[in-house]
Amino acid sequence: MSGQARSGSRHLPPGLHIIHEDRDVIVVDKPAGMLTMATEAEKTRTAYYALTDYVRKGNAKSRYRIFIVHRLDRETSGILLFAKTEAAKRTLQDQWEDTTKIYAAVVHGQMDKASGTVISHLVESGVHKVYSTRDARLGKLAQTAWTVVKEKGGYSLLRIELLTGRKHQIRVQMADLGHPVAGDRKYGGKGDNFSRLALHAASISFAHPFSGQRMTLEAPMPTIFAQLVGRAQLP
Repeated sequence: MSGQARSGSRHLPPGLHIIHEDRDVIVVDKPAGMLTMATEAEKTRTAYYALTDYVRKGNAKSRYRIFIVHRLDRETSGILLFAKTEAAKRTLQDQWEDTTKIYAAVVHGQMDKASGTVISHLVESGVHKVYSTRDARLGKLAQTAWTVVKEKGGYSLLRIELLTGRKHQIRVQMADLGHPVAGDRKYGGKGDNFSRLALHAASISFAHPFSGQRMTLEAPMPTIFAQLVGRAQLP
């Protein structure tokens, strides 16, 4: 199945690119620094707001709308999937456990083995910070599989597969391993001056909500990651 961005995509905010669009879904590459949806402090600089305006072609009275299927942290760039109908949203969310989500992360240090899986339980505190707990009654199960792609200097590029989808999951679990994501102001160490969070949603694979066809879509790794690990691609 193929999909192309309409000419109206040129009116989208800088850095927000449509990767695929059809009758049922829109898949975009979200820039770091942009929210998925509104907060009390920020109402309009969000992917949801921009894409709603896009499908309505600037007509606020248009009946067209989009539906949020999942979210990315503001600081994380990459693949973000929206539905164009409520039925498509329900279908995509119902099959979310069968959706494959791959991330690229540059972390501090070198891992002690080539690959692994982190399993912990995560709890969100009152100040919107997430931490791990051994008490399964308090936290939500979080599983993250990682593989080393490249090492350079004091950094490692990891290919990460989210086996569950908890808030700040990758960031917290990498920090728990002693290898925080580069540029992470919340969970990383002091003195990390990398200009952005080195975490990117690189690909998503899902069954199309109407046709059932398996789709795999990719968002290229930000070139700025090369400042840390050189040029590289995820396998």
